[in-house]
Amino acid sequence: MTVRVVLADDQQLIRTALRMVMADLEDIEVVGEAANGAEAVALAGELGPDVVVMDLRMPEMDGIEATRRITSGSQDTRVVVLTTFDDDDHVYGALRAGASGFLVKDMGLDDIIGAVRVVAAGDALIAPGVTRRLIQDFAARRPEQARSRRELTAVTEREREVLTLVGRGLTNTEIAAELYISVATAKTYLTRLLTKLDARDRVQLVIIAYEAGLVSVTG
Repeated sequence: MTVRVVLADDQQLIRTALRMVMADLEDIEVVGEAANGAEAVALAGELGPDVVVMDLRMPEMDGIEATRRITSGSQDTRVVVLTTFDDDDHVYGALRAGASGFLVKDMGLDDIIGAVRVVAAGDALIAPGVTRRLIQDFAARRPEQARSRRELTAVTEREREVLTLVGRGLTNTEIAAELYISVATAKTYLTRLLTKLDARDRVQLVIIAYEAGLVSVTG
């Protein structure tokens, strides 16, 4: 299956670099480019891509609002956000807007391509650096709640291990390799954690891992 992608970034250099790399891939096709959030929303509605690679800081409409409109308008199009380390508030907003992937722009192009594939396959991906920033932001916003450890009485030891790795920002594939299990088994554990902990998505699991003391602000 070919993953159909829209690139949304106000920097043409970024779009060109990604398009050139993706042009050589058999399983990914760039079907459109947008220079701002409004264009990204319009193209997503018109083309119905599998993935939109979304910058956050763009003119006319920022990436957060564009992500919100795209994810609320379609369950089939997923958004991978590109951010920088000083974009903490933007990352937090994008989390709530429904993005499935959170990457930093200093990652290698191969890592970004890999993230597109991961998200298109239905998984979610948060770069470890963004994960740390997310936890730091959560700790700053909710100091009282953050200090009280969350109990995980319904979680098995293996599920606790999986939750810890999710909290560190690992993908299902990386979790499988770390624990010497199949990717399908890793996904099963993730599904169980979402159900047992009444979590909406992977992002909430990161926060729960922090609340439970499985990961810390310092990493």
